[in-house]
Amino acid sequence: MLDTAKSKLVPGGSGASTGAPPGPPPHPDMVWIPGGTFEMGSNDHYPEERPLHRVAVDGFWIDRCPVTNQRFRRFVEATGHVTFAEIPPNPADYPGALPEMLYAGSLVFVKPAGPVDLGNFGNWWTFMRGADWRHPTGAQSSIGGRKRHPVVHVTFGDAEAFARWEGKELPTEAEWEFAARGGLEGVEYAWGNELAPRGRHRANTWQGEFPWQNLLDDRYEGTSPVDAFPANGYGVYDMIGNVWEWTTDWYAPGHEAEPVATCCIPHNPRGGGEAESYDPCQPAIRIPRKVLKGGSHLCAPNYCRRYRPAARFPEPVDTSTGHVGFRCVVRVEPGGSRQARESDPSAREGPTRPDGTDNPRSTDEGPRYSL
Repeated sequence: MLDTAKSKLVPGGSGASTGAPPGPPPHPDMVWIPGGTFEMGSNDHYPEERPLHRVAVDGFWIDRCPVTNQRFRRFVEATGHVTFAEIPPNPADYPGALPEMLYAGSLVFVKPAGPVDLGNFGNWWTFMRGADWRHPTGAQSSIGGRKRHPVVHVTFGDAEAFARWEGKELPTEAEWEFAARGGLEGVEYAWGNELAPRGRHRANTWQGEFPWQNLLDDRYEGTSPVDAFPANGYGVYDMIGNVWEWTTDWYAPGHEAEPVATCCIPHNPRGGGEAESYDPCQPAIRIPRKVLKGGSHLCAPNYCRRYRPAARFPEPVDTSTGHVGFRCVVRVEPGGSRQARESDPSAREGPTRPDGTDNPRSTDEGPRYSL
């Protein structure tokens, strides 16, 4: 249950504006998040979440749920968009790569038969030929019966292309975390201080010993419908677990410390620069990384305890996997006008290629990070 001695529900967060929405939702199934100041990050878990610090965000609209296969299919049918996972790599972009590895595909989780070395994530991740958003577990799979599941195998560029088509944008890390907290302060999870209050799971995560034993206490192996678990205090679903979600912030291995002067609390922070986001452990691979938020159905107590609003992880912009998706936002300028361009079907672009940046995708055969 919620530990009320250590938490409180404050609409809009600490010091927030609790005013009504500036008007009706700009698109169906969007939720108004009132602006406010909140404590972002955590000092109690992974180093990249530190330090705990205050930031302020303006009010914004956010998708009630992550983008589903059904929504993404409409986008693809309307625009002819081809996702990055569906495009065979250009050999000229990958000098030294083995020709037999230059095929279209994406990273798929394959559960091992028994305990494995957790230091080698190649024990459960496979770069699989033919895996993409239509074929989430490989070329012979499909999204039949999964129209309300989150779309996966999408790169940052794919997510941006979709957001532009809907007249929206992707959230910043601060916006995402503010919305995920649902107005709660001083708690670990988006619903309180217990992972499974009264024995009931509030998100699609891994129960058992990762990566080989999934007890299915939450009833799901793999992704789940985006509204399968209760909404948070703002009425937003699936902010925690199920799939990680892209944000626009370039990754840095920690937050900036809070300024001493209260006048200088960051307002609508947008993260660090692209140059800081490169992986220092792989200097030959110059692929910038964005911040992922929310954890996924693969996060487990024995391996990846990132099913919390403060958790964050770096993902190269060229990488797609079976446990990363996204949702969109619409920002509101002073006076109530929208910052994202209006959704005008006549203005929507035609076929797109989601390169995301000028950088080619990486040449290694598996994920760089053990999400």
